Amino acid sequence: MVNQAHAMSDCLQGLRVVDLTRNLPGPFATRLLADLGAEIIKIEPKGGDPARALGGLFDALNHGKTTLKVDFRDPKGIEAIKTHLMESDVMLDSFRPGVLEGMGLDAQTLHAINPKLVIVSITGYGIADSDTATTDAPAKSQVQHDWADKAGHDINFMAMSGVLDQLKTATGKQAMPNIQFADLAGGSDTAVIALLAAVFAAKQTGKGRHVAVSMTHSLYNHMVMPKATGELVASFSGKNPKPQHDFLGGLLPCYRLYKTLDERYMAVGSLELKFWQGLCKVLEFPEYKDTHWQRGVMPNTPESQKAAKAVADTFASQPLSHWQQVFESADVCVTPVLSLEEAKNHPLFAHQDEHHTTLGWQQLE
Repeated sequence: MVNQAHAMSDCLQGLRVVDLTRNLPGPFATRLLADLGAEIIKIEPKGGDPARALGGLFDALNHGKTTLKVDFRDPKGIEAIKTHLMESDVMLDSFRPGVLEGMGLDAQTLHAINPKLVIVSITGYGIADSDTATTDAPAKSQVQHDWADKAGHDINFMAMSGVLDQLKTATGKQAMPNIQFADLAGGSDTAVIALLAAVFAAKQTGKGRHVAVSMTHSLYNHMVMPKATGELVASFSGKNPKPQHDFLGGLLPCYRLYKTLDERYMAVGSLELKFWQGLCKVLEFPEYKDTHWQRGVMPNTPESQKAAKAVADTFASQPLSHWQQVFESADVCVTPVLSLEEAKNHPLFAHQDEHHTTLGWQQLE
């Protein structure tokens, strides 16, 4: 039996988080925690979180949190923050390195009033030569570059990590993403994992710590597949592939996007042989059922290229609606590329926005 989306909302009951972050990465991280039952106290400067100007975004990220405003430049405001921290488990910030110290909210000061406090700083490029372990055992960060103090936004972190260069069109042109991968995957998700791990350790040891999350470094570590598949392609082609010609970047006939008659796309993810053979059966291509990398047919061979062209020509002969109907009952990892509006109206996401659920959690009984 599948319970309602709120079935997971008691998992972090009792966890108290003071959130000093703004915009997207930090508020999304604490939104995840709130969805799991944590108490979030969002403290904004007098001018408010800049995301308030975007209305719907602010509401989606911050509903269910207790919001307060204090003057970060007034000692009384800092004392008010400290008062909340005395009874909290976590403080999350997204300031540039050195700002916490200037505010009097450095790790040493805060651990003196709450030894178990976990401090998580979401940064763009890391914190160099800083105490990111515990106040009892200061440790130098492994970040030794001169980028720690530089300003940046998602596009900059994606660019420096090498991720942005991976997003190329089929013709090799640079794509401009409108999804904030660094903020969300590199910042929010990484921060939540680090935060929960540090809270667990604090409960075991009685000691908190200051953790610095670098969005750029986290994104770089997310490129585990391009690093591995690039080496694989180089092993049979003799050179590292361009992103659009990577193993999973459009090189394989069984894993790529195919344009339809009405200029839409079908996503073919028939990576395993059984799914590719199922696809060939649906498209009535028995001659290509063994033209697959698991049969030793590498994508740079004429045989593989011939199969890709045949599939491309077939998909191009009919509109998206036709192929949606054809593959509706075929379990071969072939799906339409939906627009945002189409996805919002799809049964998969019924009530998703209405219930403000951040992730697809389900509790099974």
